[in-house]
Amino acid sequence: MLYLVPMLLCPTPIGNLEDITLRALNVLRNADLIACEDTRTSSVLLRHYDINRPLTSFHVHNENDKLPFLLEKLRDGANIAVISDAGTPGVSDPGWILLKRAVDEGLAVDVLPGASAIIPAVLLSGISPQPFAFVGFPPEKQGERTKLFDALKTWPHTLCFYVSPHKAEKHIAAMIDIFGDREAALVREISKVFQEVIREKLSGILARVIEGVKGELVLVVAGCSEGVKGEAWRSEVRAMRDDGDSVKDIVKVIQEKYGIAKNEIKKLLMT
Repeated sequence: MLYLVPMLLCPTPIGNLEDITLRALNVLRNADLIACEDTRTSSVLLRHYDINRPLTSFHVHNENDKLPFLLEKLRDGANIAVISDAGTPGVSDPGWILLKRAVDEGLAVDVLPGASAIIPAVLLSGISPQPFAFVGFPPEKQGERTKLFDALKTWPHTLCFYVSPHKAEKHIAAMIDIFGDREAALVREISKVFQEVIREKLSGILARVIEGVKGELVLVVAGCSEGVKGEAWRSEVRAMRDDGDSVKDIVKVIQEKYGIAKNEIKKLLMT
């Protein structure tokens, strides 16, 4: 049975055109309007499945301008399917801003399960998937990127990043400087003809990237080991104590940053 609500975020294949659900195809065939990143890219998929519905562009450069138009359509009762060029819209692709506004207005929305690069990459990496944290693309600005990596360096979670081929060298080098040379995997062109998994330490992946790499990239990095985490918080406690910070401030900072018990922190301060 076809279930339609005014707005549906609809995953599309990330490589192989067969990576789409029957439900997604039914939604696209019955949509009053399909909002897509690039009408040319989406037309390839729609022609393949003989789907002929009205399209409108909705991408990172026009989403704020297009928002009033799409919201008005939703208020008027139109069924809009939102798709990206590949994968699930709304994570690192357009769709979130429309979803958020529709939710805020009390309009019915839904998100279909389907293709995404994140889960296949984490599993293909061979690094523990539980728990893992999806970070998305690292920030463009060096200061913001350094701040983010500093915040993540003691996380025990496996970390999953999207990286661009022409920025991968710079970003991986920064990770090595801050995280150290951890186990990692670069998963390239998921579900496409040239799919590849490079399982190395970050330094080995960096060497491969320097040689040249193309395509859609997902970088999976092992989390901080307990030994490294233990030394990190202890070093920070000593540094804060030497700087004259109060016990109260030290405990607050270390608890929030590392999740260490208050008694453990105070015990170290007394030594």
